[in-house]
Parts: sequence; structure tokens; C-alpha cells
Amino acid sequence: MPFKFCKEKFWLEPPSEKLRKQLEEELKLSGTNLKSHAWYHGCIPWEVSQSLVVNHGDFLIRDSQSSQGDFVLTSRWEQKTLHFLIKKTVVLSSGTYTRVQYCLEGEAFDSLPALVHFYVGSQAVLTRWSGAQIHRPVNRTLPLSYLETTFCTAINLKSCHQRSDGMSGEERVSPLSRSPCSSQAASMAPSPSLSRQNDSAQPLTSPSNRQQHKRPNVHLNQDPSTSETDGSSYTELYPGPQSYVDRLQAEDGPLKVEDGNMYLPPVVESVSSFKPSRYQSSLMPKENKPLEVGILRRVKELLAELDPRSAAKHITKADCMVARIRDVTPEVQKRMGVSSGMELLTLPHGQQLRLDLLERFQTMATMFAVDVLGCTGTNEERAGLLHKIIQIAAELKSTMGNMFGFAAVMRALELPQVARLEQTWMTLRQRHTEGAILYEKTLRPFMKSLNEGRESCPLSNTTFPHVLPLLSLLEKSMAGGEGTEPWDMVEVGVDVVMFHLGAARTFAQLGGIYRSNAENKLQGFQEQAEVLELFLTDFQMRLLWGSRGAEEKQALRYAKFDQVLTALSNKLEPPVRTH
Repeated sequence: MPFKFCKEKFWLEPPSEKLRKQLEEELKLSGTNLKSHAWYHGCIPWEVSQSLVVNHGDFLIRDSQSSQGDFVLTSRWEQKTLHFLIKKTVVLSSGTYTRVQYCLEGEAFDSLPALVHFYVGSQAVLTRWSGAQIHRPVNRTLPLSYLETTFCTAINLKSCHQRSDGMSGEERVSPLSRSPCSSQAASMAPSPSLSRQNDSAQPLTSPSNRQQHKRPNVHLNQDPSTSETDGSSYTELYPGPQSYVDRLQAEDGPLKVEDGNMYLPPVVESVSSFKPSRYQSSLMPKENKPLEVGILRRVKELLAELDPRSAAKHITKADCMVARIRDVTPEVQKRMGVSSGMELLTLPHGQQLRLDLLERFQTMATMFAVDVLGCTGTNEERAGLLHKIIQIAAELKSTMGNMFGFAAVMRALELPQVARLEQTWMTLRQRHTEGAILYEKTLRPFMKSLNEGRESCPLSNTTFPHVLPLLSLLEKSMAGGEGTEPWDMVEVGVDVVMFHLGAARTFAQLGGIYRSNAENKLQGFQEQAEVLELFLTDFQMRLLWGSRGAEEKQALRYAKFDQVLTALSNKLEPPVRTH
């Protein structure tokens, strides 16, 4: 198995090669076995499925969390993610055997593959109310055993295998034999007041026939993309993730009791992990001034020699280290109370990590802006720098799946001091047309959609999810940057806020997958020590503010440097005076 279980925690053991071989073996099975179909993703929660279908017409099939033994078709249509319950009906055949049929709204099919082939091949609408069609399957890149271990409780692991081992054709059916499958799916009957009244929305088994699992922390999760009149929407009830206190209690026994209350004081970090005054580097002396010429010259030389993919890997390695996505020791996990920084940053005692990530985001963006604004050569040279930075952003987005690093680089390009350089951008469009098109037609719209909650990076490719909106929401007083946030617009504000808060729960649950993805993408990567330093926050703080200024309060530092950036920008292209 790809994981070892230990008191509700797990660690990845074998390298990705073994997972690839397991996936290949699954796909070689007979066509009547669901495991042989890459569009079947097993027990993944609906939040995960939403992150996988990103393009118009994408679809996948997963196990239903609210209706035992049934399936859900998740699809993307007209910029909305839709979830359709695939009903399973049992038709008496001969003897003790029954024949199973599957349907969405009308026609019934003898197998899920037959249903998929019909709707893909005929381009028929899935339901009349939605008008949605399916065009392209989103194929899983991990074996079902990996997904089962990640999302299924150890108690229900056996039932997950039973579900995926051949749900096509004829089989013995016992409604009571199926147990829930997702680690968050203790398949509970929806309350009548919460369930849709349309027949197509109801589970096939009645509440009296369902296995009732009493589990703590039950939350209601309703598909956010459907309206009250949607005929095929449905409600899911399942337990939320076990809290860090619950996990520590399970590991260490009873918690401390005082005044009749049981509690575990969290380890609250109050000091930043960045220590610029103590930072030692071969690239700078023990003490340095802000933007010291000799240091800047060496930084520019290293950046000029670096190819975009290598830069993206160095940035991702440094990002994952600060965010505690990988290389987190058991001692650090113990102090955090959780196994991943992705969960810590969603918790009250994760404030210092949130502040550190905001600091890193701002310094990274500022350093790239300085690289452009400090180039006092020709427009062609600055356009070449812009082109390279755009390529780095593209590598962070697509190759590395690092949405944090991607957002930082995009912030540098969108700073008003950089965006106003009309001659430089015009030269970019003339000399590096493909880069200009990539930035304006792909990267900028994607960044905007990320912030508005309309896009996401596929889970199988994500090393660092887009946490910046969450950081800005939770630490708004410390979040810098120009312009309004998406939630500041009244007409969409609440929806955007709710999306990012919901996404935070997913981030907390999927720390193990982000770690695995990061390890796979950085496997065999040999960083260059000096290059890695360029992307360390301590180094960047010293470079920008000097050994003394780096210790000043953040708000004061950025206010001063904003003026420096404006002066550099105006020197390159003086503002047009109007009379």
C-alpha cells in the first residue's frame, strides 16, 4: 500500500514509480471492472472532484457520499461545476441474481461504461433542467488504492474495495452490505427538510434500509453550483475532518483537565521564522545597505543565467519549506499539532505562519519588480526580463502546480509601477509576441479566476494551492497590495468569501497529497546553493531593506519601498505631464 497508517496519520512510502505501475495494472483489468476505466475516481469527496473538472465539458464519476452504492457524475458546464446522482435500480433476473441498471434522468443502462459511452458519443444532455453535456473525461493519475487510502477510513477500506471491484453487469445485491466509503462520508440519510423533493434527487434506498453510522462533527454540505429548483441536485451529510486536538488526544491519551474542562493548549508561535539580521550569505556581507549595487549586480547575473523551469523549481522548494508542506520533522508536527502547514494555516494558532507567508509573498513580488525596474538599459533588455518572468510564472502554474509562487510572480507583473511601463510592454509585444499573448490571454485571466474562485489547479498537479485569498481574509490588516479584493464587490462578495473559506477546509485535508506531489516534482532536483538563496525570504529582506531596515515593522518597510518602486518606474518612463 502507498501509505502507512499510524493513529489517524499517514506517510507516503514508495516513490511515484510504484504508483504508476499500480495504475497501469488497474487499467489493464477487464472492461467490466470499474478500476479499468480512468474516468472512475472512486471515493474522492465532492470538494476534490470540483478541483479536477476545470474545462467546459470535463467530467468524472465518483462514489456518492450521501447515497450508498450509487454514483455521482461531476462535470463542468458553462463555468459551473455540476453534480448528477446516477441512480442504481435492481431488476430481478433469474434465481438469486439480480441485474443492475444505472440512469440519470431517463434511459437506463446495464453498466456505467455504457452510460458514459452513450452520453459522450451522442452528446445528449444529461438532464433537461441543466442542458449540460459531457465531452472529455478527466482521467485519474493515481491508482484507486491510493485514493481509497487517502479518503477512506481504515474501517471502511474493505467496503471501498468491494465497490470498485466490478459494479457492472450482474451481481449479488444486498442493500445492507454496502458501507460508506469516503473518510468524510459516513453515509447518512438526508433529513426530509434538507432533501430535494424531486424524485430524481432522492437516494434509491430508504432511510430505514441504510446503515446508520454515528460519528461526531457532522456537517451539511450542499453542492454550491445548484439552485433550489435544480431537479438533479442533492444534499450530502458527512463528518468533518478530525480536529488537531482530537488527533493529539488519540495519540497522547487524555488531555489536561482544569476546572472540569478538558483542553490542550496549542503551541502558539509568536516570532517569525525569518531572521534577516542573523542571516549569513556568501552573496552579501554581514551588514549591507538597501539595494546595494554589488549585491544587485550578482543577483541579476544569477537570474539571467537561470532557465525558467529551474527557477520555478527553486522557488517551489523554498515555498514548500516555508509553508511546511514537505520536509516537516515529527518534532515540528508535534509542535504544530498537525502534520502539514496547510492545515496549520487554517487554525487560530497558525497566525504566525499566515503572516510569514504574506511576508514571503510580498518580498518575492517586490524582488521581481526590482529586477525589472532596476534595469536601466534599453527597452529591449527590460522586455526580455519581462518575457523571462512571464515564463517563470507559466512554469510555476503548469509544470510545478505552485499557485503561491505563481501568484507572487503575477503580483510583480501587475504592480502599478511595472504595469505603467507602456514602452516596455509594447516592446514585449513586438519582440516576444508569444510571451505577451501567454500573459494577457492565459496567465492574467487564470489569476483573476483563481482569486474569484472560478478556477483551480488540478489536484493531481498541485504542490501548493492558492491560499493567498484565505491569508488575506484572515489577516486583512497585514495583507498588502494594491486594489480591491474580489470579495469587496458587493454583488459577488459573499459567494467569493464562502468559496475561499470552503477551499480552506480542502487545503487542510489534502496536505498529504500536496506533499506527495511536491516530492514527485522535486525528485532528483539538485538545487544551486546561490540560486536557492535568491528565493529565500531572509535574503530578499536583506537585499531590499538592508541589514538594519529589514528589522523594521512590515507596514513601514513596504510604505517606504513603494515610494522607491515609484521613483524607479518614473525614472525609466517619466510620467506625462498634463496642463
